[in-house]
Amino acid sequence: MQLHPGFSYRVDHVGDELQPVLVVDNFLAEPHSLIEFCVGNLKFNRADAFYPGVRAPAPDVYLKAVYLYLKDIIYSTFAIDDSVVKSAQADYSMVLTPVDQLKLAQCIPHYDSLITTELAAVHYLCKEDQGGTSLYRHRKTGFEYLDSGRVATYAETLKEEIRVGTYRRQYMNGSNHLFEQIASYDAVFNRIIIYRCTSLHSGNIGSDFQFDANPLTGRLTINTFIGG
Repeated sequence: MQLHPGFSYRVDHVGDELQPVLVVDNFLAEPHSLIEFCVGNLKFNRADAFYPGVRAPAPDVYLKAVYLYLKDIIYSTFAIDDSVVKSAQADYSMVLTPVDQLKLAQCIPHYDSLITTELAAVHYLCKEDQGGTSLYRHRKTGFEYLDSGRVATYAETLKEEIRVGTYRRQYMNGSNHLFEQIASYDAVFNRIIIYRCTSLHSGNIGSDFQFDANPLTGRLTINTFIGG
């Protein structure tokens, strides 16, 4: 896989807590080959209990390209190095769960890990109108990320808020009474965004979202987790 000739990147520091987000545009020279591989070689399976859709493994060459072209930028952005990166996994992902089948945990911003050196990446292989990704602040605690020192307070506060109030079963797509959107990134084709797994985040899934299972026309992304 070759780097796109129009490759560019920037680093945003979002919210009050200035968490870094690496935004890469025009990542790979032939991103459509990734879609073709997905269509021709893969069978999707239901994802874990939290992701509202299906996943299938991305080819090994994809992870090699991420490491080759983005390693130095990632390491400098998030202040990590090879000593803390022990594993990486990349999967094609598609949001397919209808609103009436959502679990409560799928209706609120989430975090993937409590370890600040673990990272998540989303590579958009779909049209911009499929919905990008946003980062959030929990209004009552002010937390924009979770770690081992915060998670108990956050969980207790959120549980009480949801118990005493009403929380609509719907996808996140902007701010609501419990969470404030602090940054939003459009699903620009061949864009990849990378953020800490501790950051509160969610896909932007609008009320008119079409749950299209066709990788050629649906919300196809490659989600990569880089961890210890």
